[in-house]
Amino acid sequence: MFDRLPELPPPTPLLDEIQTPIQLRQLEISKLPQLARELRHWLLYSVGQTGGHFGAGLGVVELTLALHYCLNTPEDFLVWDVGHQCYPHKIITGRKDQMVTMRQRYGLAPFPKRDESPWDSFGTGHSSTSISAALGFALAAQLKGEARHSVAVIGDGAMTAGMAFEAMNHAAHTHANLLVILNDNDMSISPNEGGFATYLAKNLRNRVAGETSAALFEALAFSYTGPIDGHDLPVLINTLKTLLNRKGPQFLHLMTCKGKGYAPAEADPVGFHAITKIEPVNQPRPVKQQKFCNIFGEWLLTRAEQDPALVAITPAMREGSDLVAFSNRFPKRYFDVAIAEQHALTLAAGLASGGMKPVVAIYSTFLQRGYDQLIHDLAIQKLDLILAIDRAGLVGEDGATHAGCYDIAFLRCIPNVKILTPSSHAELTAMLDYAHTTSGIVAIRYPRGSEAVSLPKPKEKHLLPKAQVIRKGASHLLLNFGPLLDQAMQAADVLDMSLVDMRSVKPLDEALLSELIQPDQLIITLEDHSIIGGAGSAVSEWLHQRRLSNPLLTLGIPDKWIDHASREEQLLSCRLDALGIQRSIEDYLHPEV
Repeated sequence: MFDRLPELPPPTPLLDEIQTPIQLRQLEISKLPQLARELRHWLLYSVGQTGGHFGAGLGVVELTLALHYCLNTPEDFLVWDVGHQCYPHKIITGRKDQMVTMRQRYGLAPFPKRDESPWDSFGTGHSSTSISAALGFALAAQLKGEARHSVAVIGDGAMTAGMAFEAMNHAAHTHANLLVILNDNDMSISPNEGGFATYLAKNLRNRVAGETSAALFEALAFSYTGPIDGHDLPVLINTLKTLLNRKGPQFLHLMTCKGKGYAPAEADPVGFHAITKIEPVNQPRPVKQQKFCNIFGEWLLTRAEQDPALVAITPAMREGSDLVAFSNRFPKRYFDVAIAEQHALTLAAGLASGGMKPVVAIYSTFLQRGYDQLIHDLAIQKLDLILAIDRAGLVGEDGATHAGCYDIAFLRCIPNVKILTPSSHAELTAMLDYAHTTSGIVAIRYPRGSEAVSLPKPKEKHLLPKAQVIRKGASHLLLNFGPLLDQAMQAADVLDMSLVDMRSVKPLDEALLSELIQPDQLIITLEDHSIIGGAGSAVSEWLHQRRLSNPLLTLGIPDKWIDHASREEQLLSCRLDALGIQRSIEDYLHPEV
């Protein structure tokens, strides 16, 4: 058992001999416990250097070794659901020394990534996709007449999503040779909620009593095995060898400990789901600032005291969305629906139809998963909803799978939806107040971090959806949408431009635009969102509808995937820092001949 993160690389003599799973398979089984200890030690060291997902990886060290020991990877397909638990897999598949580059620019991705390694069969950053993907691999091998195993490793949290059961239902129909491994540690990020979690807990109690309860999985035509100890390597290997020789859909239920082997993580699996990197002792600690999500959490708690109709819904993101205080103060008005974004939106529709005022706290990247429900169940029926869209825009080290680059584009085309873009904490509070008293769907998108300290305070007289003029200049007009206002202010000062904090994408403040825009004036739009379909596109459409011929430069996230790096590095690469904005405008005005 380890009780602290090593600051220096630990000795790992056996692990150093393993360049790929090929060397792993040549070891005697008796040496695997030593290898597991060294792997766990290296994982503690490397994540301490980089930060990142932590507890889940510690819990699957033995499973990772057993799978690569029994499978012929990468010829056999191994799909890790979500990818939170993939760090031991990366270490054992030739990326041990690169682990200290995890989540950094040009370093290892924080999730499985197909173009990073042939051992990463499938990229998984979102939950509950593994069974569908592994079934696809199994069917492809079947159609091609290839004898290749296909395995999905899914957590108990991910099993709460309907997509996992859709895949299992189809697998039963195909009779494919598929092994689904349920890593049951009683956790996702928060403690698991709902009937499935209760069922698994009951199954464990029955095992202790010498009974087996596998009715749910066997009803889906899976042959059920378990629960077994997911940290017992000999039992794991013998069980896997047996199941891989069977035909048809197989289901293996493992009991594991999230954070296994690191005492603080075992004691606090929520707090150690992910960690920040170790900072040198003599380095001054940064002053902790409130984040946009904290402002949201405080607002919701305060307004709920005044309005008994306010209810909060989250798809398993209580801590990340800052709903802990609300869940404790108003447990009957708090609904953690587990990893089920589609259900979250339609549940909100039902609550709204029943006379409540639902607030769905959801990350931008996860809102994508509930798109049909947003249109069909909420917008078409003209229901009232506050969408608190966290992690909008570039999110830094988690990379492309978690970036919220598309919500403006896919929301803007839906009737009955308003889209607001706060640039400061005060604006977020004002927008939530507005959304609370406004009918229809009000979507407020805000970034992962904190506001810039140099931002001007919004003027009270500028009621939403009115924009706010920040400065008047001698040349061009810069329209800012959202959290890049600080960078916009710096660029506007250098180029002496007029600057407007637009605050609302839909509707636009048409009256102010009509008042400010001069003939032939260059208009620049700025947003932390894809330039395709975003706020710049909205301004372009507005100009076109009014037959205005002003030149328009749209600045935002380009039409490419932005890999993991710090948020500052990502903004720099997209030319969305202050100097990049300035130079993009200068390049547009003075193109090279």
